Amino acid sequence: MNWSLNRGPIRRAIYRVKSYYYSKKYRAVEFHPSDLTTPEYLVPGYSAWIGLEKIIPTLIKQFGLKNKLCIEFGVEKGYSTAVFAQYFDQVIGVDTFQGDVHAGYLDSYSIAASNLSRFKNITLVKDNYQHYTTIDNNEYDLCHVDIIHTYEDTFACGEWAVHHAKCVIFHDTLSYGDVRKAVYDLAIKYNKKFYNYSYHHGLGILI
Repeated sequence: MNWSLNRGPIRRAIYRVKSYYYSKKYRAVEFHPSDLTTPEYLVPGYSAWIGLEKIIPTLIKQFGLKNKLCIEFGVEKGYSTAVFAQYFDQVIGVDTFQGDVHAGYLDSYSIAASNLSRFKNITLVKDNYQHYTTIDNNEYDLCHVDIIHTYEDTFACGEWAVHHAKCVIFHDTLSYGDVRKAVYDLAIKYNKKFYNYSYHHGLGILI
């Protein structure tokens, strides 16, 4: 077998099996957006978040969220940050901007700052979630968690988020079983409703 030629199909097959397994074990209510709306501005280039931008206005409306303050853990190049900036008065983006073992290692601060330079309502914070969550006691309308995709990190950051935001969303609930399990466990622990949008790598929603 030529592994270099076949690892793509094999990886996709494993992905489908794992996604099916976790979707059955850690059940969620499927989120059905009533409308899909593309924001005026999208950061150019590839992002694993592409497609999710269309459900954010509906998510805000369907869950009755205010649009004052949003925080995001995991900015990378700013794709999702730009989306939130078009629907919230103020957005705080927290990231080490050094990447991780899952996303790859790249100093992305200058790229994100350039991509988001048109938005005056975005504050970028170069920090890890472990430290930042010890110094911020603000209450947020929405929190987005898209950090390193381990169970421990997702649960720890998400646990802070459920105490500080009305709604918390988590990217990659389909791509990473540990993320879905962490969201499921948070929902059980804090009596939250767990919704999941099963497209574009999955978006978990706790409300």
